[in-house]
Amino acid sequence: MQSKIHHILLFSFLSFLCIQAGFAQDIKPKKKVVLPAKNKKNTLKKDSLLTKQQPDTLKLDTITKPKSTIVSKITHNADGYILQDARKKTVVLFNKAHVTYEDIDLKAGYILIDNKKNTLFARGFKDSLGYQQRPVFKQDGQESEQDSILYNFDTKKTIIYGIKTNQAGMITYGEKTKRVNDSTIFIRDIRFTTSEKKNPDYYIFTKKAKLVPGKKIIVGLSNLVIADVPTPIAIPFAYFPMTETRSSGFIIPTWGEASGQGYFLQNGGYYLALNDYIDITLLGDVYTNGSWGFRAESNYRVRYKYSGNFGLRYENLIRSVKGFDDYSKSSNFNIRWSHSQDSKSNPNSRFSASVNLGSSKYYRESLNEINTADFLTNTLNSSISYYKNFVGTPFNLNATATHSQNTNTQEITMTLPSLQVNMDRIYPFAGKDGIKKNALQKVSLNYSMKGDYRINTTDAEFFKSDMFKKAKAGIQHNASVNTNMKVFKYFTLSPSANFKEVWNWDYISKNYNQATNSIEVDTIQGFKSFREYSAGLSLGTNIYGNFSFNKGKLKIRHTIRPSISYGYRPDFANKYNQQVQQSANPNDIIEYSPFENGMYGRPGSGLSNSIGITINNVLEAKVASDDEEKESKKITLLNNLNFNTSYNIAADSLRWSPISMTAGTRFFNDKLSLNFSSTFDPYQVNDKGVRIDKFNKGLLRLTNANLSANISLSSKDFEEKKENASTNQNKSNSSQNQFDTFTNNTQTNQSQKNNTTKKAELYKSKIPWTINLAYAVNYIDDGFSNNGIGSNSLMFNGNLELSPKWRVRFNSGYDFKSKGFTYTRLGFTRDLDSWNFSFDWSPFGRNKSYYFRIGVNSSLLSDNLKWDKRSLPDRLLF
Repeated sequence: MQSKIHHILLFSFLSFLCIQAGFAQDIKPKKKVVLPAKNKKNTLKKDSLLTKQQPDTLKLDTITKPKSTIVSKITHNADGYILQDARKKTVVLFNKAHVTYEDIDLKAGYILIDNKKNTLFARGFKDSLGYQQRPVFKQDGQESEQDSILYNFDTKKTIIYGIKTNQAGMITYGEKTKRVNDSTIFIRDIRFTTSEKKNPDYYIFTKKAKLVPGKKIIVGLSNLVIADVPTPIAIPFAYFPMTETRSSGFIIPTWGEASGQGYFLQNGGYYLALNDYIDITLLGDVYTNGSWGFRAESNYRVRYKYSGNFGLRYENLIRSVKGFDDYSKSSNFNIRWSHSQDSKSNPNSRFSASVNLGSSKYYRESLNEINTADFLTNTLNSSISYYKNFVGTPFNLNATATHSQNTNTQEITMTLPSLQVNMDRIYPFAGKDGIKKNALQKVSLNYSMKGDYRINTTDAEFFKSDMFKKAKAGIQHNASVNTNMKVFKYFTLSPSANFKEVWNWDYISKNYNQATNSIEVDTIQGFKSFREYSAGLSLGTNIYGNFSFNKGKLKIRHTIRPSISYGYRPDFANKYNQQVQQSANPNDIIEYSPFENGMYGRPGSGLSNSIGITINNVLEAKVASDDEEKESKKITLLNNLNFNTSYNIAADSLRWSPISMTAGTRFFNDKLSLNFSSTFDPYQVNDKGVRIDKFNKGLLRLTNANLSANISLSSKDFEEKKENASTNQNKSNSSQNQFDTFTNNTQTNQSQKNNTTKKAELYKSKIPWTINLAYAVNYIDDGFSNNGIGSNSLMFNGNLELSPKWRVRFNSGYDFKSKGFTYTRLGFTRDLDSWNFSFDWSPFGRNKSYYFRIGVNSSLLSDNLKWDKRSLPDRLLF
């Protein structure tokens, strides 16, 4: 019996070794091995493993071993346990399991790898907290989260249950998903949303959808669901682009009604993404009365070089009906261009542009323009400039093209172009290494040349050939020499000399016409120039005064900067002026300057031999801290208090010029700023309002005064005060409590009870707010008929946060002279998490209108999933 048991154990052990050897060489147990045997009878009796001459059966396997589809190494780990079954060729990972294979990264609570079927299965697990460690699958930069996943290494296909994926901001939920390949995914019972909440604010539900990762989602019949409530809004099919780069597509227009133009469609068109550097947006407006509008906008950007945007707007407006008295037809346009160069691209040359030109009435008559700042502005300005620095020389060049347009008078001034060459200040007599100690070494030279081609025209002649007929051209040269030196130890003496030369390419000629008994003015084309020079001398110093109060804790410093200057310029008018007869009397002759209409004016007339007086004042305070380690606090009491006037020695009358005064200061940590300016005239005026050479009885007469005050306040300013007060009170209470503890131990327990007693506050909320106030008043007195308040207005704007998601904006003002409100606009905004609600309203005035919008915040659906309503400026709210 023991012998039989011994043979059975030996046979089992040898069989186990054979099985292990078979697994080591990847022999599948289901394969049949054909053994060559000459005698079939003896084959069953003889042990093939014990026969020495028996050939190796592994080498005689007639079945070809299939190649494994797992071509890369699979790495795995888990925090719970790892269970390997060699017979079934499976690996089980539990609790924070992690598997990587090629570009696949998978994390889950439970992962099963089946090497026989070449599949991978992953799921989470349930515990007392719910379903935990849901599988997270990553491949090709795409990430998805699901309830369970089954992946086939052979076909690369995937079946997913309960998927959640985020594609470029579009969050997708699906019940069952089949991944055919890397570029095609089919999903059933799918929900699309941009809400990041666990329970989305809204979603678009559809039964079937096709997803191309990183490109698009194509769905069938879809329904909009808000707060888990299906809405009657449905679409037969939908296309959602999900590319991280820009893509071309149509822009859905908005609709509405205008009393003067009828029904309309606005802001509809096409967006064209040409490449990664430039795009174009084409938009149009159509009205049922025949009015229409067109807009083209483009953005461009080349990294580390330049960026900008360009916009062209045109509107053809028809009002009323043809045949009525109020029928009118007009067209307006506007061109905008902004260009900026990266500072790193070329430090020695720069090109920039800021263009805003067009019809003067565009922003006031446009049916699709609600920009408050543009509506209120009275001027349109443009500038295109190019700057070039010539390295190694003191010269630089600046070429600009400018445009200035007054929308009230419709007058336009343009320079096409303005060329300026500047020479940086040089010191020809400076010592070695640029040392400048004495007056000779401080002598500096400066030169500039400016050439302009200027056009003055109006809206009616803008962009027409007639506007070039009034163009003027000229060049002006300026050169100066300056130096400075110390005199009498505390004074600085600064002499200077200036030279100016002007070139004109046209000038005027006046002739007397006997037939009409008038002077005729002719503009003659040709070169004509004039030159003038001047010299000056200034003397200035600084005077400091210090005052101490409260035993030195408060110090006031008064700085006075007086200066006196002398300027001399000869009379150049006599050299260039010409004479003309002005009546039938041959002796009735007057002088005129041929440069009267020149761009840079005429030569200086009359001898100028004047003395200028200027006094500047600054008043500062310094408060010492009780803590010696802390620095003293500086307070500016008066930013400036300046006086300026001049006295012309060469004049035969009215030698004193009006005295101008400016002052400015700030209070309450720069929250409030005050600025004041005024002009005083020492001379009287006659009954016609003309100044005469007689001093006022009161010495000075106020002719002009301006006062402006600006203050910015917010709720944070008052919260800081409360916090500081609360901190001081707590410190005081703490000290008092400690004192009571030591002096009255018998009442300690009762005191603690009183201190810990709290009152329940049913409602406590902070409402942040900001407000900006600007007050301006102007006084005018010409000494004759015009005196009194010229303007008197208060402007205010700010915002109020009624709750963390409710915000109110306001912008208005009041004109005390006209007794009416200025342009007023109110705005209401509600943050709905994934959605946004806004309402802008101008309740009265010429631009009375409103605009309402509710839509999705995400840029993916903001143009499609929205509803907006607006009224044009001629509409009432209700």
